[in-house]
This record gives sequence, C-alpha cells and structure tokens, in this order.
Amino acid sequence: MQLQHIELDHLKTTPLNVRKQGAKSVDDLVPSIRSLGIVQPLLVRPNCEGYEVVAGQRRYHAALKLATEEDNQDVTLVPCIIMDDEEDAKAIEASLAENIARLPMDEIDQFKAFAALVKQGQEIDDIAAQFGVTERLVKQRLAIANLLSPILTLYRKQEIHAQTVRILTMATKKQQKAWLGLWRSDEGAPEGYRLKDWLFGGEQIATSAALFDVEDYNGGIVSDLFGEESYFDDPEQFWELQNTAIAQARETYLVDGWQDVIILERGEYFPSYDYVDAERQDGGKVYIATAHNGEVTFYEGQLSRKEAKARRKAPDTSEKADGEGSDEIKAKPELSNPMLNYLSLHRHAVVRCELLSHQGVALRLATAQIIAGGGLLNATADPQKASSDAIKDSLADNKAEAAFAEERERVFSLLGIRNHNNETFVPRKGDWDKRHYIHDVFAKLLELDDASVSLILTFVIAETLDSGSGLVEVLGNRFNVNMADYWKPDETYFNLLRDKSAINAMVKEAAGKITADAHITSTAKVQKQVIQNCLNGTRKGKAKRDWQPRYMNFPMKAYTKNSGIRTVEHWKSLKKTYAA
Repeated sequence: MQLQHIELDHLKTTPLNVRKQGAKSVDDLVPSIRSLGIVQPLLVRPNCEGYEVVAGQRRYHAALKLATEEDNQDVTLVPCIIMDDEEDAKAIEASLAENIARLPMDEIDQFKAFAALVKQGQEIDDIAAQFGVTERLVKQRLAIANLLSPILTLYRKQEIHAQTVRILTMATKKQQKAWLGLWRSDEGAPEGYRLKDWLFGGEQIATSAALFDVEDYNGGIVSDLFGEESYFDDPEQFWELQNTAIAQARETYLVDGWQDVIILERGEYFPSYDYVDAERQDGGKVYIATAHNGEVTFYEGQLSRKEAKARRKAPDTSEKADGEGSDEIKAKPELSNPMLNYLSLHRHAVVRCELLSHQGVALRLATAQIIAGGGLLNATADPQKASSDAIKDSLADNKAEAAFAEERERVFSLLGIRNHNNETFVPRKGDWDKRHYIHDVFAKLLELDDASVSLILTFVIAETLDSGSGLVEVLGNRFNVNMADYWKPDETYFNLLRDKSAINAMVKEAAGKITADAHITSTAKVQKQVIQNCLNGTRKGKAKRDWQPRYMNFPMKAYTKNSGIRTVEHWKSLKKTYAA
C-alpha cells in the first residue's frame, strides 16, 4: 500500500462498500473537515477510470459538498491509501472493518477533548462548530469535570448508567464521596430518579455544614453512633442561622471591594464550566451556592465567558478619566419595562391630581410649554397606555385616578359640555374628531370668571402631563407628594417584581434586617409574601403596614447599583436645574 494525494474528480464510490444507508448524510462531518481538513486518509483501489473508494465513503461525500462552496474550492486533493488491485473480498473486508470499528467517542473522551481545547483558550461556541455539535452538548460534557475519578472509572467500566453520571455532576464533592461510600457498601447507592431524591430532598443536615457557631443553635443535635458526623434536628432554625451567616459573608465580600456578590437560590447549580477566573480588579464576582443539605460553596473571582469576551473586546479606558468614552458592560436593569410602566402610571396619576391644587404652577407650566413648543400649542391628553390588563385594572383602583375623574366631570359641567362616553376632556392622539369646537369653548370661557378659567386651565395642563416624563419627577418633588395617601402595594405590583436583590432589600425595610438575612436564599415568591404579611398585619413584630417602596419616593430611588431605571436617570439630569 502507498499514501498519495489524489484529485477529487479522480475518485468515485464502489458498489462493494458495506455502508448502504446514510453515506451521503454528512452534515456532522462537514464542520470538522471544513476546520481541520481530512485527517484520516481514504482507502482506495485503482480501476479503469481512476480510483474507487473502498473505505471512507462519507468523508468523500463531505469533501464533494465542501468543494461546491466558494470558500472551500481548494479541497480538491484528498489523502488516500492505495490498495493493491486484488480480489473483491479484500475490499469488502476493508470496508467492513472501517465501518464497524468507527464507534463514536464516549462522554468521557469527549469531555477530555473539549476540556483540552478550553484550556487552550477556545470558546464553547467555537468548539461546537469545530465538532459539529450543539453548544448545549459541549457544556454537558464539560460538567463532567465536577466528578470524582472513581465515579468516572465506574462509568467507563459500564457499572453505572449515563443517567446516574449526569445527575452526579450536580452533586457536591462531599455528596459524591458519600454516594461512593454507599456504592461500595452492602446497602447500595441510589441511581436514576432515586438519586435525584437522595441529592435534593429529605437529607439530614450535618453540623459540619454550618457557617455559624453551633453554640448559637438552640435545637437538638443527633449524633451517629457509628460515625463521626452529627445532625441538626430543627432544619427551620438551621436555615435561619445559616442564611444570616451567608448574608454576613456577602457584606464582608462587598466591604473587601468585590464588584458584586450573587447568592444563588437554595439548590441552584453553579455551572463553573461557563465561567473563567478573574481578579477582583478585573471585574471578578463572587457566587455563593447553597446545597439542599446546607453545604455552602463560595466561588470567588468568577466572570461569565460571555462577559469576559466582551471585556476583552472593549477598548482600554485605563487612561480616561471617570470612564469617559468607555464601552461599559451594563448589568441587567433592576426594573422590567412592565414594572416601569406600572410605576410611571401610578406616579403620574398622583402628581397630576396634586397639580389640581396648584393653579399658579399650572399657569406657569402652560406658559413654558407655549414658549418651548412654538407658535401653536397642540395639546393631547396622556394616552395612559397600560402594557397589560392587570396594570390597567390596578390603575383604575388608584384613589388619585378616581379623584381626577370627578374633577373632569366638573370641568365638562363648567363649559356646559356633556361627557357621553367618559372621554378625556382634551382628546388623545388620534381622536381628533372628538375635539370640541373652539368657538363654543372660547365663547363659554369669556362668560366665566377668572377662578373658573384658572381651574379649567389647571385641569388641561394636568390631563396633558406626559406619563413617565421628567416633569412628573420635578412636580412630585416640588409638591412633596406622599404616594401612601393614594396608593398601596397591590398584587400587580408584587407580580411584576423580579430582581431578587431588590426584593430582599424591601424585606429589610418592611420586616427588618434579621428577617431579611434569614430569607437571603429564599425564593422571590417567599420573600414577597413576607412583605405582604407585614402590610396586611398578619406578621408579628415590627411590621410596617404603611410601608412604601423606594420606587414610590420623590425622587425615585433604586435598590441596586444596576442602571436602567429611566425615572432615576431623568432626575439625575434635572436636579441641578431645579437646585434653587
């Protein structure tokens, strides 16, 4: 036999090849050959028209497919091993050996291959493209790095199933050691769905998992007579103390200068393969993961691969003052757009209702609008467009909205106009056919005294006040608006809350620091219920039934350092203008 590079158009398939199905299904091979070329030579033998492919038929078809692409037309010379021109039986034997021997790499081999590429600096999406697999599969294989070597050995010996291995990737090292102990004992270790139950539910909490001083625990401790471990018999008290210790650890990290400390929900898995090590000064964060058995793991100096990649691409801003001109990586906004819509509408409703009592301010505001707007003042009522029926219904229950509707009827009455369909006095955009005839209105205004005209003007200015604008913030501050007089946190408000750090800060305001720390790893749903219990009086202790979130302050205040709240940014840009 001899190795030779042969022109692609001098090759053809042979009817002797044992692979009859799927020979032209090469989508899985194309990405690899596009990236690396044909690594394993084809096995061919001469015939009267060139050479026929005995083994490597799918590689041959993949090369044909790539040769049709403009960027890959140089794939014309194919490495081949040329067989002697012998009997057909030898060719069939070679083809059979080629197809039977080519088994796919198992999960462990794939893990080692992918891990080696990651160590060389390759990104997960690049690895997926190179091997012709999904990014999800690459992440699944990299998760195997969390497994102890004896578990990998059991899997390669086919003594445990793949499902068991995949579940064990979510276990802590301590849990894996405990599982191995059970495997080697007469008792036997759980597998499959039983393994999930063993990992995530019904486990005793060992005293070694405590971050706090065990002497602070007032419950009972059960000792294992045949082992060195002991256990807490009051999980509820344990979690109160453990969560408080986690909250204290978070505060310590922040004091030490870490950019952010993220506390995962209890039982939430931290995918370390999707993160890279980063120094504190380079934006590294701390992740705190808590297992259902109480064990806490601190991942210091972690940065997601996506954010690390973005930071590498960002221009160097070390010599620019105050980050000027930098491409700052923005954190996820604290408030979602529906929540901003909800808050804007409620705040707008209250401020414009307060405006009704400040006719002098309304007159000056109208004058400013005329000056800034040009020769004509073509006013339209605020659309009060709610992004959901829930927000619309919540706004209808606002006391200020009801008071404003009553005043609207009074204005209609003063002008002698009937409001047939509960319409706005000033038509909304697009409702131009509903505008009142200007001479009818003007004639009536000439008959009214100054006080009545001033009242109508004030109402018009309030009805045309733009929801979510900087003017709402300016007026709310000037009037010292107290939202509690008109609005209370309702079900829609709590449904729209998403940011866990902000929710925990609200728990601290409503129920106190001890309660907030005790619930630091609780779900958002549980923490929101704690706040609601304080408001409806069902919670004992220092409950604040008149509590209002910072979002309803004037000026509005955030709970986190994340940017993205338009109302807060409005006030920052305007407060200097109104400082006097």
